[in-house]
Amino acid sequence: MIDRVKAFGAGLAVLVALSAPVAAQADEGWVTLFDGKTTAGWVQRGGKAAYTVEDGALVGRTVLGEKNSFLSPPKEYADFVLEFEVWVDPKVNSGVQIRSESKPGYRDGVVHGYQIEIDPSERAWSGGIYDEQRRGWLANPKDDPAAQKAFRVGEWNRYRVEASGDRLRTWVNDVPVSDLTDGMTRSGFIGFQVHQAKEAGLVVKWRNIRMKELAPVKTGLAPNTLTDDERAIGPQLKAEVG
Repeated sequence: MIDRVKAFGAGLAVLVALSAPVAAQADEGWVTLFDGKTTAGWVQRGGKAAYTVEDGALVGRTVLGEKNSFLSPPKEYADFVLEFEVWVDPKVNSGVQIRSESKPGYRDGVVHGYQIEIDPSERAWSGGIYDEQRRGWLANPKDDPAAQKAFRVGEWNRYRVEASGDRLRTWVNDVPVSDLTDGMTRSGFIGFQVHQAKEAGLVVKWRNIRMKELAPVKTGLAPNTLTDDERAIGPQLKAEVG
């Protein structure tokens, strides 16, 4: 009996030793964007919604009369995986900007770019991709009942966003929602949105915000399609080989 116990213990130790490198590899490359303590160095754009840090979460509150507000980490990103958890008051929608910009030459610096939707309304388009202040809806789950049911109103919800080349994908609580191919903007800032509202003090909270940058993808464009940079240079198109 003792020998059997020793053998079991030895086998268990081997399994733990073998699984440890796998777990370490799974976490490799991840960076915490928000440490749950401070947003020092972050940049607020757009409106003047109130942002605070409470109980380890980033908390945004609506301010009556203010337009859409965005709080951003200082760095810009191109190809990445972004994960976060969010809780939102059911009276207000929200979103997280990715690959976004604010330039004086575009509508007086308005924030524009891809927004990952946080939508507690009956429409239930959470995880959809909206082009803020530019082209409007690019992808939404209106014809996908499973995706529409993924977001749980009144609870913390887990998001995953992948941006790789021209492909943008989203998941809500591990349910796939959007899969979009669009190459208009390939890099930019991330922004946590507090939407304009008709009531003050409505809350959006984020926590466990982390990022893994991916190796850059040159282009996902079809053969013989030029990027903006290539158009400026003026190269000759080559015949497709294959």
